[in-house]
Amino acid sequence: MENRETRGHYSGSDEMDDLKGQSVETSGNKVTKLENLMKDLDIEQYYGEKLTLGRILEIDQKTITDQPVKSNSDLPWCFLKKLMMVNVTARNVKSLCESDSDDESQDSNDQSGSTDLDFDDLFESPNTDDMLNPLDIITALFLCSDGLVQQEMALKMSMCQFSVPLLLPNCDTNQCTLMLWAMRDIVKKYRPQSLSESKGFIEDRIVLSELPMISFVRLGECSLSKSEILNKLLSNSQQHHDTFVHHNMECGDSPRRISNGLTEITWYLPCGKANIDIFSQPVAVANLRGDIASFETQYSFLCQTSAAVFVFFDYLDFSKCSLLSNQKHKTKVCLVGNYESKCFSKDALKEVATKLGLTKNIIIKTKSKNDADLVKDLRKTITDVVNNSKMKMTIEQMADIAHELGILVDEDSPECQTAKTNAEAITEEIQDIHIFKEDQLQRQGEIWKELTCLEKEEFRLKKVGSKNIEDYKSELQLKKEKLRKRQNSYDMSIAMTCFINAISSPGTERFYFLKWMRMNLDNLSRTKMSELRMKYKEKCKNSENKEEIKEIDRQISNSSLGIEHFFREMGQIYEASLSLSQTDPARQQLQHLPKLCAELLLDGFPLELVDGDASNIPLRWVSDVLSQLSDLVSPNRKILVVTVLGVQSTGKSTLLNTMFGVQFAVSSGRCTRGAFMLLIKINEDMKKVVNCDFMVIIDTEGLKSPELAQLDNNYEHDNELATLVVGLSDVTIVNVAMENSTEMKDILQIVVHAFLRMKEVGKKPKCQFVHQNVSDVSAHEKNSRDRKLLLEQLNEMTQAAAKMEKKEENKSFTDVMEYSPDTGNWYIPGLWNGNPPMAPVNAGYSEAVYELKKNIIHLLGNCESSANDISEFKEWMTSLWTAVKHENFIFSFRNSLVADAYMRLCTEFNKWEWEFKKEMYTWVTNAEIRISNFGTTADKSGFSDIREFLTSLESEASTVLCTWETRLQENVTQYFKQTEGHVYLVEGYREEFSKSATSLRCEMERTAFNQLTAAAEIREGMIKLDEIKKNDTKEIEKAVCALIDECRKKNIQMGETELENEFHKMWNDTLKKLSFSEQKTTNVFTSVSHYLRINLSHRGSHACELLSQKSLQDCGKESFKYTPEGLIKKYKQKILNLFREEDYKIAAQKQADSIIDACTQFVREKVKKKSNYSDTYIQEILHIIHEKLQNNQDVQTDIEFEVSLKQHICGFAAREFQKMHEDFIQANDPYRCLMKNKEKFRDDFIDVFHERDQCQKKAEEFTNQCLKPAVVDFISQSLGPNIIDKMLTCEQFSNRMSFQYSVLLDLLSKDDFKNYVSYIDSYEKYVKMWIHKQIVEHFSTASIMSEFEDQHLQSCVIHINGAINKAKTGKSDDLKTFVKDICKELGDKLVISQDALGAFMILNNADKEQFARWLTVSVDKMAKDLRTEFQTLNFEMKLKHLKMNPQNELFNKLVGCGKQCPFCKASCDAGGGGHTEHFASLHRPQGLGNCRWLGTQKLVTDICSSLVISDAQFQCSATNNEWHPYKRYKDIFQDWKIPPDASLEASDYWKFIMAKYNNDFAKKCSAIPADIPSAWKQITRDQAEKSLRMSFHS
Repeated sequence: MENRETRGHYSGSDEMDDLKGQSVETSGNKVTKLENLMKDLDIEQYYGEKLTLGRILEIDQKTITDQPVKSNSDLPWCFLKKLMMVNVTARNVKSLCESDSDDESQDSNDQSGSTDLDFDDLFESPNTDDMLNPLDIITALFLCSDGLVQQEMALKMSMCQFSVPLLLPNCDTNQCTLMLWAMRDIVKKYRPQSLSESKGFIEDRIVLSELPMISFVRLGECSLSKSEILNKLLSNSQQHHDTFVHHNMECGDSPRRISNGLTEITWYLPCGKANIDIFSQPVAVANLRGDIASFETQYSFLCQTSAAVFVFFDYLDFSKCSLLSNQKHKTKVCLVGNYESKCFSKDALKEVATKLGLTKNIIIKTKSKNDADLVKDLRKTITDVVNNSKMKMTIEQMADIAHELGILVDEDSPECQTAKTNAEAITEEIQDIHIFKEDQLQRQGEIWKELTCLEKEEFRLKKVGSKNIEDYKSELQLKKEKLRKRQNSYDMSIAMTCFINAISSPGTERFYFLKWMRMNLDNLSRTKMSELRMKYKEKCKNSENKEEIKEIDRQISNSSLGIEHFFREMGQIYEASLSLSQTDPARQQLQHLPKLCAELLLDGFPLELVDGDASNIPLRWVSDVLSQLSDLVSPNRKILVVTVLGVQSTGKSTLLNTMFGVQFAVSSGRCTRGAFMLLIKINEDMKKVVNCDFMVIIDTEGLKSPELAQLDNNYEHDNELATLVVGLSDVTIVNVAMENSTEMKDILQIVVHAFLRMKEVGKKPKCQFVHQNVSDVSAHEKNSRDRKLLLEQLNEMTQAAAKMEKKEENKSFTDVMEYSPDTGNWYIPGLWNGNPPMAPVNAGYSEAVYELKKNIIHLLGNCESSANDISEFKEWMTSLWTAVKHENFIFSFRNSLVADAYMRLCTEFNKWEWEFKKEMYTWVTNAEIRISNFGTTADKSGFSDIREFLTSLESEASTVLCTWETRLQENVTQYFKQTEGHVYLVEGYREEFSKSATSLRCEMERTAFNQLTAAAEIREGMIKLDEIKKNDTKEIEKAVCALIDECRKKNIQMGETELENEFHKMWNDTLKKLSFSEQKTTNVFTSVSHYLRINLSHRGSHACELLSQKSLQDCGKESFKYTPEGLIKKYKQKILNLFREEDYKIAAQKQADSIIDACTQFVREKVKKKSNYSDTYIQEILHIIHEKLQNNQDVQTDIEFEVSLKQHICGFAAREFQKMHEDFIQANDPYRCLMKNKEKFRDDFIDVFHERDQCQKKAEEFTNQCLKPAVVDFISQSLGPNIIDKMLTCEQFSNRMSFQYSVLLDLLSKDDFKNYVSYIDSYEKYVKMWIHKQIVEHFSTASIMSEFEDQHLQSCVIHINGAINKAKTGKSDDLKTFVKDICKELGDKLVISQDALGAFMILNNADKEQFARWLTVSVDKMAKDLRTEFQTLNFEMKLKHLKMNPQNELFNKLVGCGKQCPFCKASCDAGGGGHTEHFASLHRPQGLGNCRWLGTQKLVTDICSSLVISDAQFQCSATNNEWHPYKRYKDIFQDWKIPPDASLEASDYWKFIMAKYNNDFAKKCSAIPADIPSAWKQITRDQAEKSLRMSFHS
């Protein structure tokens, strides 16, 4: 009885659902039951504006958190999250708000130590009123969702083997809807027992399958759980599954609030095995929730569509008989009763059954009959019905009955019907897929494949043969143009017109259209494709059937027709139109196509990246779609990319669909061909976690198995595809199958190749290996051996790949990327829990995929690299695919993002480098001032020996240099830590820039020490002279003082003339007493010869012999002319094919001239200082020559060249330095210095004699003779860095590549042949002139320069006034001490002439206070005078007097290492002084460098960036004049990187120049004009400029 009462309680609850009112009263307002539930679930806003797929698939915080459901508002999202991941526990959603509090109170009782047990609690039923029934949640979500979401929910529910809504009730309107559209996408595959022998199967869209339907309903109360019985009915003994929600499920006993009247449907589908199948034929099973008395419309519908209706009841009476008898359609009605129910009446049943003639159709559950027996009886009855009934109907046909009964049909919406009509207008015309594609999709197929072949040939030049490369490339271009013309000649087909018009329709209609198209096309190709795939699998088992396999593969391609073929055609229509002129109406009409596709991508539809049939990307089409996408979303929206790779048919698409809820094609009729991308939005709450706005998911076609690798270059195709998608991804999922080691090895090799290539180009995607179909809970532990094996395989593959890519330093997989066998492997159980087709998705599969998903999102959040925006993703794709089209990917890869990142790094490093140089320049200048003031009144050093002072300064310099080197290294380290600016792409250059910092420090140290040594040597010589001059001045002063005393004693009035005569007499007498020994001059030639001999001593006896043949005094008098007889003889038999003897002489002479120019510049700068000679000067010159020779070893030179060049330069330098030295000695001769001041001494003598006030005069003298020259000198020292600072703010001087770009652009704008000749033949000279002009032009307005001058002048005036004020407060008793104090204070900033100061000091009787006042006035006047002088002085004149030459400094900074391309002589553009690999952004035709063919003497048009991918060969001295393939140029020129042009237009700049000036270049080179390829002649000036921009700024 207890059992019956329990059942009665359940029955009453169910009955109560039916009798509940439709509304509840709340605060006087009538709120419907539906509104109330929607409010509880917090989804009322979606009832009007429906929930979209994009919103559901958004990645938010809930996506990766496992927090329990805390409120009812979380329930729908939790259900959807699990359902989208096909998790069979999706319906087990329960809010823990109540139970949590119960648990907590229980816990608190336990913790408080309470041991009392409340027995009443054990017998109390939990309150389920607040718990929501899963059916209510499902009903609410279907009511709140748009058509696409409903369809996706139905599909995923069907995969979980959940029942799906057939009739969806709306309790507010009392209407229900037939969910025909929602079920449209469900495709089922099954095998009736009639096909079990042949192993055939049926695969069809379930709404189109004509099946018998068995319906289950309830009349009145029922103590039997209908749904639970149904679940047992549909489950075999091996596996039980809850298809229908029932009261014994979690929350299944909660009262239903809105789902009464819901009719669900499921299908039983046989697998063809008699011992497993419950029914041998497929059957549909429907289940109506609620009492049929309340839902007569639904019941009528079921009666008219079902083969049989099973009516569950407890009690039957005559009042309910009409429901069972009044149905129009005489379906078989079976009664199912429970004899154990309290209210069951045997007599009433007999009476009703007899009256209705149902006596044979009754099944009764008795006490002796358990549920299993009841299920057995039901199955028997259903089997009889299925076998005997002719009542079969498709769900599509049920729509007519629904209309008759006033039931709504979801497909009746105008948008859906219009879309259906539009789709059918296209698909109904398809009789034969292959013929349709040829007639309606004409631009793809063979034309597109031909274009693909031509594109790849342009990059690989495999068939060039003996043709001229540039001519051959022109031919290929013409062929491409013809194919594009052919594409443009076709009219737009009817199918494509309809397709484009349909996808141009408003949002919802467009979605419906694409769905209809996909379903219709799948229906068309499914049968044919299924047969072909079966054949394909069979033939693949025997690898000898290669031709047959190839033929079947071709048939599969021909029979395959999906939406992607229409979008592919759209892409080709668009790309072909781009070859038309911009004003062509046909082109303008198609400009909107990329935007249409971008809108679809944003709405969640996949975009085909790689066309799997042609193995190509329609780059312009995809690029423009992505550009439009970038415009549609807000600027700089960031994306991260997840990709899956693996063998075909290993469930990659299913994995992605499960993980992200997306819809990549997975049915038998379809197979992913190529690669598709799909966009998923990141919710606001997750953007900070993953640092992006969108996630891009890329699904790829399966990589081929080894047996197929030889067909149609499939291995190559797989390599290309893997390289592309790995290159695009931030996380790559690799599906591996451990059971097939041969296949696995092959796939791993492809994947490892891709990762190795990415490492080399700076991209570091993270990798996760996924092992599917591994179900054991201890799989991770058990498979440790397999993980070890996998790592061994990966290491083996890495070594093989590294060998192929010529990157053999990579020994193991972990060298290529971060990978841990423990965290990088995921084990995922099989997809199905049991035997399909009745198996639901394995819960373990969904959970494992969910864990993988969380891990992937975590990995994305921890990406070291910053996310790309859409335009950057586009650039990556373009550059990756361009490089993939070459045979050698690493060698060919060029990417604008890498170039931008490199340029930014160079720009930053240039700033740091300049800061370092500027700091050291300031420090050395200051140290030189201190050295110059050593031993004078301004000396603050505290040393008595200048050598000790020098050692101290060198130690100080080392400290400053170390500090700055450390700072530079830290800057490099910090730069690479940032996430913005794609710095990870240039990680490979980190070491180079680190070395650059070290080499810069070494260079600065050498220069600084040389300057300090030279200054100390010169000062050491001056100290002796200063002492002599000081003593001589003292003698004169004594004599003058004595004369004054003598004249005053005469007591007679003396006039000016008498005083002058007395002075002259005294002067002559004093000079006779002083002994003026003649200052000795050094023979500079002797010193220079000594250092030259030491320099050449390591070059052997022949060098010494050559030195002895010519006196240094005779060298450097005439221009240097090199005649390389010895070298010519040496290589007489092996002269390079492209170099004549004359060309070699020109190259050597050019090198010599460049070195001579650099050394001449150095000599002039030293002479300009008018100081004494130092041996460090000649050492510096010999260092310059050595560096230049080392940096340009491309021109083969001998010892004769080196000796004669060094003799020439040293001879010239010695002559200049000798004169400079003699001039210095003469200028500092004590006698001359005294004579120079004679007039001043005479005037002072007269003033002192007459006791005149000297304050003003002496102040002016001190200012003009001592301070002013020092101030002018200080300003000229400071202006150089200011000018450089200012120039470095200009874009063209920010880094090497910008500089080269600006120079070449300027050449193009001036369009002068002579300029080009000067640039090519005398690059350094031309560039220096160009820099000079830029500086002059930039400072043409006087205001900028005046600002700097005034700034430094003001600084000096402040410093001088400060020194005066400090001296005033000092304890100086007389004027001399006062002046000395001033000089000492200024000693670290200004160098005051000792001669002028000495002259000023004698005969000075000025008053200190008055002198100080007048000195301040004089200093102000000096400042005004200097400002006037600066304004009147020409800027170019100012440039000549600067201590630091801005022109030279900028040249050295921007010209870089000076290396030139070994083939075309283009300059190296690499940044940083420590780079080990040289590259030029733009190579040029070799004919511009005087290259001609030996036989014809015609100039050569070949460009090395084309030659390096051809089979052409070269020979030169570096190859010992043996022929060597250009492809392997790296063997010879290891430090050069010459990638192929990034595009065919990349070299258009130089092609344009050569084509334009072909005759001029030929005349200049005494050669015959080149045969210019026809395509070159078509290049315009604008195209040339565009190519320049692409080469340098990408």
